[in-house]
Amino acid sequence: MTPAPAPVAVLAPAPVAVRTGPRDARALYELSLPFLRSGALRARTPADYRRAADTFLVVRGPGGVPDACAALRLLPPGPGHPPTGVLHNLCVRAERQGLGLGGLLVAAVLARARRAALSAVVTATTGDGALFARHGFAEVPVAAAPPSWAAELDPARGSRVLRRPL
Repeated sequence: MTPAPAPVAVLAPAPVAVRTGPRDARALYELSLPFLRSGALRARTPADYRRAADTFLVVRGPGGVPDACAALRLLPPGPGHPPTGVLHNLCVRAERQGLGLGGLLVAAVLARARRAALSAVVTATTGDGALFARHGFAEVPVAAAPPSWAAELDPARGSRVLRRPL
């Protein structure tokens, strides 16, 4: 008779908290570096992260280190464009991808946008956009995006513009 295998301890993942991260500007930059280098994110400097740090939501992993982040920038209303937000800099540490952290952040950004009484959220992606589609975003022509933001898009990156009404 063979002995029964020893019980295996299953560790539950650490609780995930989404919160803003103004004190994490350097960590946000470092988390984003692989995505900046690959071209998935628009080029930004550490100073850019310091200036915008209070617009970020952060998912912390073991040890409190940011494992994922996304930012929501509020755009002022303009002719034909009511108050809109821009979801940008969504990234998840490579070893933590596939755990739902990106979806958690998109949902948190949308909730924050609703609390800010925005009419819509826009984003641009060089990827397939499936994560955004699962959260109600749909591709729109660049002309349908707020002009102040659309002017910042780099056509050479081949980004698609997505919009989510609120």
